Amino acid sequence: MNQRKLDHEVKTLQVQAAQFAKQTGQWIGMVENFNQALKEIGDVENWARSIELDMRTIATALEYVYKGQLQSAPS
Repeated sequence: MNQRKLDHEVKTLQVQAAQFAKQTGQWIGMVENFNQALKEIGDVENWARSIELDMRTIATALEYVYKGQLQSAPS
């Protein structure tokens, strides 16, 4: 009788362990996806900073050229 109870408990534990392993695998997948999304956000942020610096440089250059044209124009 005790052996049957133990066998039943072992089978139950094996099923629960398999379910836990499956769930753990899903959690790991979710965390990896989340980490990848964070990396992509960081990449976009760096790209945006780079574009912003380029645009500021262009705006400064255009302003410099425009002011130079105003100064060299005959009155």
